[in-house]
Amino acid sequence: MINKSKTEPVPWDVAELLKSSQDACSKSYSPYSKFRVGAALLCEDGQIITGCNVENASYGLTICAERTAVVKAVSEGYKVFKAIAICTDVKDKFIAPCGACRQVLAEQNHIGLFAESTEGIEPLNLALLIHRFTFVPAEDSSERQEGKQLGITAHFYNK
Repeated sequence: MINKSKTEPVPWDVAELLKSSQDACSKSYSPYSKFRVGAALLCEDGQIITGCNVENASYGLTICAERTAVVKAVSEGYKVFKAIAICTDVKDKFIAPCGACRQVLAEQNHIGLFAESTEGIEPLNLALLIHRFTFVPAEDSSERQEGKQLGITAHFYNK
């Protein structure tokens, strides 16, 4: 954990990311849960893309802040990310991404994840998603050509 009370400086990109995630949190649309979340995604070129959670009365249609940021970034042409910072109104403990967000973030290999609380700034490990879901091509291309397989096999992957 990076503790703010120590003299160790927080890297500029982490501090800026956290500020951006706080700004995004204020834009949350969360009339049902009242649980506001903001995310800030650091792209390879230094661009920061933010996202907030957007709830829906049909709760399954809600999109989380982390996925909002990734979708916005990809739709703008960004595909390589360095880090993501997540902010909520809960200040006394760290809130980890949900399973769906962990899966989306797990596809962004080696992305850094940072959360902030009254304790300081903590880098989180995406290995929290122990068995991520991934698709790999079927081994035997002749079977695919004959239509015996769809060409994609589901596997669990432990990175």
